[in-house]
Parts: sequence; structure tokens; C-alpha cells
Amino acid sequence: MNKFKKDYIITMDDIVREGHEILHRPVKEVELPLSEEDKETLMCMMTFLKNSQDPVLSKKYKLRGGVGLSANQIGLDKRMFVTYFTDDKDKLHEYYVINPKIISHSVTMVYLPPAEGCLSVDREVQGFTPRYERIKVKFYNLDGEEVILKLKGYAAIVFQHEYDHLEGIMFYDRINKENPFQVPENCRSLY
Repeated sequence: MNKFKKDYIITMDDIVREGHEILHRPVKEVELPLSEEDKETLMCMMTFLKNSQDPVLSKKYKLRGGVGLSANQIGLDKRMFVTYFTDDKDKLHEYYVINPKIISHSVTMVYLPPAEGCLSVDREVQGFTPRYERIKVKFYNLDGEEVILKLKGYAAIVFQHEYDHLEGIMFYDRINKENPFQVPENCRSLY
């Protein structure tokens, strides 16, 4: 039975931490049309992101700020995530993402300085995580409609970070093990 009902408040206690097996393997596709249970779970996840970015609520519930959350980060074996953030052009990226696929990407890559972070990782990780600068993605939204988006820069990084979660890949898995601050030739800093 899923505890993530409409009025459930997700806190840091619900977030699965690194080392848990569900974060290190691919998760299962979500059956469509979306069940009411899955819709409610996604809405709870989105509320968590919004609460985590609100100074009053994040303090009240002791939340770390987040811009994306995948279902396996709350222990669910489901191929879905949510994002909520504003990019450098002040465009809001509020997405309910079900069964995503990256259908194309740029050759050029970027990384987020000084480093990426993750709600499932309670330690500071040094190093650059190379990501495609531009991606074209396909997924289903909360209403079961197919969405095709082109994302670039920060939005592309956030999407790839969450997409990797669904594949069982942590952001630090992509950091160069020998030299954490070395990136491929076609990769530059986002900022």
C-alpha cells in the first residue's frame, strides 16, 4: 500500500540514501493510463520540491532544497520523476515525467560548477559531472499525454540527473575517477 496520498507531506525521512539497492538499478516502466495512486504520488513529490524551495516550509519540515525528485528516491520501483525550478531565462520547468526517453542529444557537453548535488547523497562530492548541453526528450505527463521537449543548459542537466536515477546511475558515477575535475574535450562549464 502506497503511503504517498494527496495530503501526505514528504520529508527527508522519506528520501532513500545512497547505498540503497533501489538507487543502483534501473526501475520499471509505469503502466499507462496512470493510476490514481501514481498521480497522487507524483503530486506529493512535486509538493516536496515546492516545500523544499520555500524558506518557511523548508525550515518547518527540515528539508534540503531540491529541483528534481525521482520515484526511486522515495523507495518506489517506478520510472517517473518531477522537476520544479526556474532557469536563467526565468522560465519555470514544472514537469511530471513518466517513462522518459532521451531521443537525441548534442555532441557538446556542459557541467555544473562547483558540482552537482543530490537529495539522496548526504555528503559533499567533489568533481564535475559531464552532461549533454542540449537534449530532446519524450515522456508522458500526469494526464497521460505524450510530451516532446527540447531542453538546454541547466534544464538539460536537471533532466539528465533525474533520468540517470531511473537508470540506476548516481551523478558521481559520471565523475572522472582518476581526476574528478577533468572533463571530456567537448565539455565546458555551464556558468
